[in-house]
Amino acid sequence: MKNSPPPLEAQAIVSDGQPAPATRSFRLQVALVFGTLIAITAVALSLVGGDILTKQVRQRTELSLAVVAGNVSRTLASELFSGSVEVLKMAGLQALWTNGLSSPDVGQMLALSKATTPYSSWVGVTDTKGVVRAATDGILLGQNVAQRPWFGAGLAGHFVGDVHPAKLLSKLLPPSASGEPLRFVDFAAPLVVGGQTVGVLGIHGSIDWLSALIDKLLPANAFQREIEVFVFDREGTLLFGPGGKTAPYLAMGQTAPLTVPGNARGPTISVVRWADSREYLTSQQRVLAQSTVSDLGWQVAVREPVELAFLEVQRATQLALAIGLAVAALGALLAWWLAGRVSSNLSSIVRAARDVEAGKDGAEIPLLSSSEELQSLSTSLNRMTRRLQTANQEMEATVRERTAELQEANFKLGQLAQRDPLTGLLNRRGLDAVFKSALAVAHRSGRPLAVAMVDIDHFKRINDQHGHDVGDAVLVALARLIKKRVRQADVVARFGGEEFVVVLPDTNLDGAEQLAQLLVEAVASHEQPPYGRVTISVGVAEASGEATDLTELLQRADAAMYRAKHLGRNQVCR
Repeated sequence: MKNSPPPLEAQAIVSDGQPAPATRSFRLQVALVFGTLIAITAVALSLVGGDILTKQVRQRTELSLAVVAGNVSRTLASELFSGSVEVLKMAGLQALWTNGLSSPDVGQMLALSKATTPYSSWVGVTDTKGVVRAATDGILLGQNVAQRPWFGAGLAGHFVGDVHPAKLLSKLLPPSASGEPLRFVDFAAPLVVGGQTVGVLGIHGSIDWLSALIDKLLPANAFQREIEVFVFDREGTLLFGPGGKTAPYLAMGQTAPLTVPGNARGPTISVVRWADSREYLTSQQRVLAQSTVSDLGWQVAVREPVELAFLEVQRATQLALAIGLAVAALGALLAWWLAGRVSSNLSSIVRAARDVEAGKDGAEIPLLSSSEELQSLSTSLNRMTRRLQTANQEMEATVRERTAELQEANFKLGQLAQRDPLTGLLNRRGLDAVFKSALAVAHRSGRPLAVAMVDIDHFKRINDQHGHDVGDAVLVALARLIKKRVRQADVVARFGGEEFVVVLPDTNLDGAEQLAQLLVEAVASHEQPPYGRVTISVGVAEASGEATDLTELLQRADAAMYRAKHLGRNQVCR
């Protein structure tokens, strides 16, 4: 009886001693067919799922920008409407104007209005000829403002004026927090007594209020996502840029990136190339005014760089493809395993593979030699298993290392988010957290708590004469000097621009005033080239009552600081 011939792939040696080309066995053919089918199906399903996931992620990203644009739009509309109502209510107090436009009651009312609306830079009353009869801080008192647009419009009726640069007030008011020229939104209304117009009430609101308003409406991760908000006027001219800056964007010719239909009440979203040649996912929406008077035709645009906006989309696509490939690989291995079931000689390999998969100590693929196929297969699987075990150990070590690095980076990022990068002091966010803790201690213990608002006198002049680098050096030097002069328990923060805040635990108003006076004297006596000496104006205020919060306390300290500037600077007011 003749022996049956070995499989074709086992005929591996020819007469010259060289390996002969192997013919694919039945088992290999079965594995290839089923593995290919499983791989194609898995990758196709993953791509379809990835496409669905990609659309969902993009819609979510677009929705987040649309929500920001909508919130800013609605808030701007509300603020403009509130300003228009405020000036109309004040103008309707006929009893107040009966005693004359220059009466003390009028002055008190104007001061109260300015104090209760922090972004009102100037509130004044003129007669019908345009002569200012009463004004906050006495600014422009006795001057004629008949040529100003708000006067003529306010004399004719209720008026809200679009953003414009300061003219008469540019040298009389503190500089803008952004360092750019002062710009105002005007609110005006006629003063009517007994049916006769006797004058005009005008309010100049600083455009700086937009910065604080927008910061509150941005999502928590806006900095990481580089989300920025812009406001344009009816013709698409830029009114407000990130951080209150407009000059850099106007210099590059930036206008409204999208054309919003006149009847559109919702956002228009698209990928747009802006003037800086970068592409951004942009959501633009009209500010839907709450009244005809307050309808200035503003438009809000919120942008996020495409590479960041769609980063999650890219990751989702890559993840879906990776899952498909992983499933395909597992499918191919499964097909190979099923094909191996045809031969009982593969049982030992299967059992060993299960031991390896279960992670048993010492488990490995046995080396079989019953055929060239099995020998090759068992050897390859044995080596692959060892490599996978080694790679898995290395991967786990790498994951632990990367996790530790990520935790450390997140901690440092949290610290940076609460620190001013120039001076190293706390910023407004960090100040909020510290103040809440200090206020809670003060309320609990009944001990006093005060704050000091510090502002550099004529800081704009330093920037103009010596440049912003020198201006930065002044800020850093002042920060060091304040930190050196206060107690260890006191907290120093940079509030914005050239303003600093000092939180003084266990300090009443008298103590705060004494400390502030020492700071004023120390700064005035300190000289450093190239800018020489600078002076500061300081306002101090003490927390009073359970309901005191940081905003209210800083407003009082800020008002005191501006009084110090009005009285000649280089001094303290309480």
